[in-house]
Amino acid sequence: MNVFALFATRVADALKALYPSITGEALSRIVVEPPRDPGHGDLSSNAAMVVAKPLGKNPREVAMALAEHFGTDTDVASVEVAGPGFLNFRLATPIWHDVLKSVAAEGAAFGKSDIGKGERVNVEYVSANPTGPMHVGHTRGAVFGDALASLMAYSGYEVTREYYINDAGSQIDTLAKSTMLRYREALGESIDIPSGFYPGDYLIPVGQRLKGKFGSALLDKPEAEALAIVKDQVLADMMDLIRADLAKLNIHHDVFFSERQLHGQGGDVDTTLDWLRTEGMVYQGRLEPPKGKTPDDWEDREQTLFRATDYGDDVDRPLVKSNGQYTYFAADIAYHRNKYQRGFKHMVNVLGADHSGYVKRLQAAVKAVSHGEAEIDVRICQLVRLLKNGEPFKMSKRSGDLVLLSDVVEEVGSDATRFMLLYRRNDAAMDFDFAVVKEQTRDNPVFYVQYAHARTYSVFRKVAEEMPALDTSAQALAAADLSLLSSEADLELIKSLAQWPRIVASAADAHEPHRVAFYLYELASAFHGFWAKGNQDVALRFVNADDSKLTAARLALVGAVRQVLVNGLTLLGVSAPEALS
Repeated sequence: MNVFALFATRVADALKALYPSITGEALSRIVVEPPRDPGHGDLSSNAAMVVAKPLGKNPREVAMALAEHFGTDTDVASVEVAGPGFLNFRLATPIWHDVLKSVAAEGAAFGKSDIGKGERVNVEYVSANPTGPMHVGHTRGAVFGDALASLMAYSGYEVTREYYINDAGSQIDTLAKSTMLRYREALGESIDIPSGFYPGDYLIPVGQRLKGKFGSALLDKPEAEALAIVKDQVLADMMDLIRADLAKLNIHHDVFFSERQLHGQGGDVDTTLDWLRTEGMVYQGRLEPPKGKTPDDWEDREQTLFRATDYGDDVDRPLVKSNGQYTYFAADIAYHRNKYQRGFKHMVNVLGADHSGYVKRLQAAVKAVSHGEAEIDVRICQLVRLLKNGEPFKMSKRSGDLVLLSDVVEEVGSDATRFMLLYRRNDAAMDFDFAVVKEQTRDNPVFYVQYAHARTYSVFRKVAEEMPALDTSAQALAAADLSLLSSEADLELIKSLAQWPRIVASAADAHEPHRVAFYLYELASAFHGFWAKGNQDVALRFVNADDSKLTAARLALVGAVRQVLVNGLTLLGVSAPEALS
């Protein structure tokens, strides 16, 4: 039961009854949400103001008509007109008890919606170059993308989780050459790793596997042939390493798309460029020099350009380098055309802070290859600074100069890593303080939320000890007398629970999983606050041995809190422990 969606529908129905000429477009702009000031009521709506102009009426006149209409609604305790025409509702207590019934009945599905209407969405995230293990710079995007994919699936979208393997280009050639040195090392040679090569120890096992597989035979082959064999081996090994690293955070993709399949004669890049030419989206021309400092690789020459400015970009984009090779952007266009041809009209790309300049060009590419039929949302994850007690934290560096994802998970665990990286907007830089993450205080959000969940179990354990005759089964609690939950504290906690479906829908629509993390912290705070009130007021305790009916009603409330915490933590990929050590 989504109280806010329910009343949005009721308000729309009331307007249609009062004003039969009203249009669906006007009704679609109605919002029902919590008022900024809780003192103004339970729900607030802009309905009168958004429909007044199309109706040719004064907003307050429409608001007064709506207020009169809802004056006979038994679910509404009162309705007031405020300001230029806002409607503020106070709901009757039974409607809040219905929320608890919905949580109990729907369980893991409480909060699910069909706002996605089964539409297919491609969420591409991580897509790190397969040149080594995952490092901390990849971790935030990995967690964000995975949580967003879960959130959208929970909200009715058909989601495909995709990893784009950047396995073409000069960095892969360098990786193969670096691995060849480790192969020689495995054969007993003394090696020096040149500047610009990959120095990490993670390539040592690859060299040893090559030795075990080929002996010294690769040394007898022409260099190009040997490097091709080495490249295939190291790419397979690096992707296995990356999958293993991601699994430490319980991240798994549906599709691993190789960039190499785009290249080669007759590949997607060739066919896409031919198609762009046919469509008149490519021309031969010159670009003006970039503003500010001119890059070292800037070339003032006639070249093949994509008409990106026709599709919202700031500048047209080169597709072919001076050496005849395709630019990275040419491959990007081909890749996103491939996505569109696979049936994805909705795409989300999760990129790192160093790709902020890619937003407009990718949007232009998708608009062009789909003739405006598809859309892409590019989400940028800003940098994470590792701290300990507020100071920069140097961790073990088994991979050259990189701090590994596995180092972070080993230090604080998967739950803390995921929750803390989601407890901030993706486009805001963040500090990840290991000391805070290990604290067992409310300053540590993941502990605070998991502690609330564990406390719900402690309530039931206490009942088993003090009131063993009380039936605490789901069936028994479903029959509890919820009318006993009438105190201000009871209703405040229930109202916090009622927010969950709205939070999920808005987070999915905005592609902002941090809203779920924020909500869980607020719900945990409300639950802990109720607990503290019970320490001061016997009537507000969850367990009252002298009143089995009230205890049963409170257990229904506690069970609902537990269910919503589980639902939210599951979406974020975080566990919900029954007890904390």
